[in-house]
Amino acid sequence: MKKLTDHEITLKPIRFRDKAAWDAVRAVNRDWLSPWEATRPHIDSNTPLPSYYGMVLQLNKEIRALRSISLGIWLKENKSEVLIGQITLGGIIFGAMRGAHIGYWIDQRFASRGYTTRAVKLLTKFGFETLKLHRIEINLRPENEASKKVAIKAGFELEGARNNYLHIAGDWRNHITFVKENPEIK
Repeated sequence: MKKLTDHEITLKPIRFRDKAAWDAVRAVNRDWLSPWEATRPHIDSNTPLPSYYGMVLQLNKEIRALRSISLGIWLKENKSEVLIGQITLGGIIFGAMRGAHIGYWIDQRFASRGYTTRAVKLLTKFGFETLKLHRIEINLRPENEASKKVAIKAGFELEGARNNYLHIAGDWRNHITFVKENPEIK
């Protein structure tokens, strides 16, 4: 997977050597992200989470299989790059559906600056132009106003609601679905 770039923002696969940056940004943002983060229901809770290295191996396997593309969001600052978040084009399905969904998180110190919206637009463009997807969804909790703004600013339209859709912060949570369709695929 090549990197995707929009001025000072670069989306690229997370590598083994990114562990210190990933650990640091996740540690600083643990409390801020926890209300929105996926958790595992009780039936899955006995399976241990992978190590960072196991996670990177799994992410790379999913990219190669074109099932899920998870990328770090990097910001160029003073001739170096800073990890400021992560974005995933997941659940990629070809055939009759030809769709996927986007999920993301951003370092609180870089929130509300348009970086997440730019990352969503960049990954959506890749999904439409390179993968030739027909539709991409963003599913988010109705009370997540910041994420709603990202979806709308990225050109996604509210489609509807999904009750008890994902296990988030320890329980099944309602979500609303924003959708963008590829205007080139009819």
